[in-house]
Amino acid sequence: MRRRAAAVSDRPEEQIDQEDVFFSVPSGRLKLRLLRPDRGELIFYQRPNDPEPRKSEYFVAETSQPDGLRDVLARAYGIRGVVRKRRLLYHVGPTRIHLDEVEGLGRFVELEVALDGGLDETRGREIASDLMSKLGVDHRDLVAAAYIDLLDESAASR
Repeated sequence: MRRRAAAVSDRPEEQIDQEDVFFSVPSGRLKLRLLRPDRGELIFYQRPNDPEPRKSEYFVAETSQPDGLRDVLARAYGIRGVVRKRRLLYHVGPTRIHLDEVEGLGRFVELEVALDGGLDETRGREIASDLMSKLGVDHRDLVAAAYIDLLDESAASR
């Protein structure tokens, strides 16, 4: 998969180690992505659990104090769980290809087609479908849930 992603990518791969702390919120998902001691991103997003390509609405705020923000949000909402992953990032036009190795879950491929610059959802789905074909990803392999949901399911089945 790494060779296929590199073959279609516009840029060299980028490796990113991420720790996402999810908070218990009444709707959507709220996570704090810890990137470095002085850099993090608070991300709120809403996305249906559906295995097919789907629209995700998200909002991001950067922070230079991720540890302090985590502590405040943990007191306000409670921590739902933590997702740790090593991500290899590739770019293909408006699309980000993520090759993720998720602690406790395994390896995944994720495609994010940015619907800016005049792209609509239909065209975004076409781009995703074309890339899935080029990468050898079958529709039967698609996963509906987010990593945090999969970790929750895994913990519940133990």
